[in-house]
Amino acid sequence: MSRPAVMNRIWFYLVALAVVSAAWTGRFEEVTKVSFEAAKAAVNLAIGLIGAMTFWLGLVKVAERGGLLAIIARRVRFILRKLFPNVPPEHPAMSAMVMNISANALGLGNAATPLGIKAMMELQRLNPHPERATDAMCLFLAINTSNVTLLPLGVIAVRAAAGASEPAAIILPTLFATTCSTLAAVLAAKFLARLYGPEPAPPEELLKAEAEEEAEGKGLLYEISRAEKFLIAGLLIFLTVAFLKHLWVAPSVSTLKGFVSFGLVPLLILSLLVFGYLRGVPVYEAACEGGKEGFQVAVRIIPFLVMILVAIGMFRASGAFDYFVSLLKPVTDPLGFPPEVLPVALLRPLSGSGAFGLMSEIVARAPDSFASYLASTIQGSTETTFYVLAVYFGAVGIKDPRYAVWAALFADFVGVAAAFFICRLTYF
Repeated sequence: MSRPAVMNRIWFYLVALAVVSAAWTGRFEEVTKVSFEAAKAAVNLAIGLIGAMTFWLGLVKVAERGGLLAIIARRVRFILRKLFPNVPPEHPAMSAMVMNISANALGLGNAATPLGIKAMMELQRLNPHPERATDAMCLFLAINTSNVTLLPLGVIAVRAAAGASEPAAIILPTLFATTCSTLAAVLAAKFLARLYGPEPAPPEELLKAEAEEEAEGKGLLYEISRAEKFLIAGLLIFLTVAFLKHLWVAPSVSTLKGFVSFGLVPLLILSLLVFGYLRGVPVYEAACEGGKEGFQVAVRIIPFLVMILVAIGMFRASGAFDYFVSLLKPVTDPLGFPPEVLPVALLRPLSGSGAFGLMSEIVARAPDSFASYLASTIQGSTETTFYVLAVYFGAVGIKDPRYAVWAALFADFVGVAAAFFICRLTYF
């Protein structure tokens, strides 16, 4: 008889411990309310994702039809070939993963999630066992949850609003911590893959079907006139000059933050459309086709989001989370780990909004304290692991995540440890 997948155990024990803790603390009313509120919030979150998923997967379809994914895959295959040996070097999954990792590094969460789901969908097409995660999926998810972060803009904004003397001081510590966590994610995933045994290469039939679909998509191309190419080139030059003017006239952290937060997304949208249009892709039809796929995916993940967010909400409301934090204090206190920051580190893999709220409270109370510095770095260095696993695996119908959970959680642990180390070293 096969054993239950790890997510089954995690979900069951989150709910079971929540009920047991509620019985001990007398918080049945809070747990009951949260179970309904979290379910409603999960559906609202998924509904909010529908528009983003529809639009962004439509854009990715335009880029895919124009051959951009294949071009990116060729450029980075020397890096990714070692990491993902069972994925063909020029497969669209390679470039989709690169685009997702890049978007995460720049803090473009709204764009990163659809790109990551696109990568999972491409990896799923190479999966001979559709309900079981492949080594490539596990590694990609581990990297995604520990992604190197160049600009933790949301955290910097909170620090600036609270009056911190150096709001952007966490950029280098965050970069160090996320680099360590990403390396840890890769090493853990590779080690666990060996423990789970070798994985067979994708069958020839799947690779052949991929090639046929790609060839079919290229048949939709049409010719663009030279005059129109010159017109588009002129518009792009004007746009470049306009952006450079804004950055040159008032160079500051706030200007850079505004450019990255709001400027990169429209530029990315336009870049994908211009590339597809100049390659002769019928951009509107291709975007609608990809959008249909995105809509279906967004609806598909609703049950997965509801189940994991309800379990996490009940676990927090019952007092079980607070008890777990108190168990770890005898270990963290002798190390000099601020007790008020420990809940941020522990809550981050479970609830992004909850950890962000705790971090914001610490920063508002003492913007230039070590606790504020460390909490900000941890918030910018880690990811909402269980949310990512639920969304990404739920989007492609994976029921057995294999070792993805353990690799991602190990990366989270290394990220927190690295954040504590570098903050101790650099806080003056």
